[in-house]
Amino acid sequence: MQSFGATFRRLVLALACTGLVAPVLAAEPLRSETMPLAASQGLILDLTEAASRAVAVGDRGQILVSESRTDWRQVPDVPTRATLTAVTAAGDAVWAVGHDGTILNSRDGGLTWVVQREDVLDTSPDAAFDPRQGVPLLDILMLDANHGFAVGAYSQLLRTEDGGATWTFVSTTQAAASSPADDQASQTEEVGNDDSWTLSEDDLAMEDVSDPHFNAIARTGSGALLIVGERGVAFRSRDGGASWERIELPYGGSMFGVIGYEGDHAVAFGMRGNVYETFDLGESWSAIDTGTDLSLMGGAVWGEGGFALVGANGIVVLREGPGQAPVNQVYSNAAQETPVLAGVLARANRGLLVSGEKGVDQYTPRKQ
Repeated sequence: MQSFGATFRRLVLALACTGLVAPVLAAEPLRSETMPLAASQGLILDLTEAASRAVAVGDRGQILVSESRTDWRQVPDVPTRATLTAVTAAGDAVWAVGHDGTILNSRDGGLTWVVQREDVLDTSPDAAFDPRQGVPLLDILMLDANHGFAVGAYSQLLRTEDGGATWTFVSTTQAAASSPADDQASQTEEVGNDDSWTLSEDDLAMEDVSDPHFNAIARTGSGALLIVGERGVAFRSRDGGASWERIELPYGGSMFGVIGYEGDHAVAFGMRGNVYETFDLGESWSAIDTGTDLSLMGGAVWGEGGFALVGANGIVVLREGPGQAPVNQVYSNAAQETPVLAGVLARANRGLLVSGEKGVDQYTPRKQ
């Protein structure tokens, strides 16, 4: 398994998996830690636009909100201390995912939150081993206010059809000799309704990785879905997630994000500045020369079919539209630091909101 030290999402995962960060025990409800300087000094991993305000999430259950997109305040009493890795919104309904299989929901644009799902690792001596327990979730995609998917480490794929009131585990392995009834009973985690969706074991036979981490999920304009992850793993669904098939990326390293555009157009990005583009939902891919070998961890649509990608050492890779050459810029904060960036959000004025190891900030791309 590759090291995740090059990115903060992967770094947090690596620390949890190696035991350097103690798991959060579920003996009593834990609330997010108050950090007065979270907006400028906290680890903030992702941000999104709700109808009423912007919402950002990060370390130790910290959630920030801003109506102005310039002044941020921390939401008090978020009902978790798990690190939150991703956030998305449909109107003023907002969802955040993170460590311990945590999924949070807000119905008022991020001001108050409830726990929809939590799967804290049971470390008691007599606990039965469950390889899915405590697995971090790394991205979430809501198709609308009711239907959505969450993905995470070790091939975690969850879906909801009721706004997150229940989340169903979508199995990504299936024993060849088992019957459909056995699959449904043993491979599907029921949380509200029966389902036996699977990806075949053959689909996951990627060298020595049988349960690759799923890092990101996106939807294209055609309604198709794409998942990208470690070791170049990618899956697509043309039927709203009812079935999935493995597709080939020309790069064997990890992809940390994927952006969906009109039709079957998508861009995947990740380790060492690698970016690949497809116009046919992964039937073919073309490499985009970014001019950097810095890992790219966050991305957003920017311009007319373009993108803004962010990553290590404050790197910002911008492309106005398909066929145009990307340009590289470097974000620095008020202290002239160039922190690792994990999230980016495009604004209507073509400015950017960026987040990472030094909180949330605005970035205005320089004219070329």
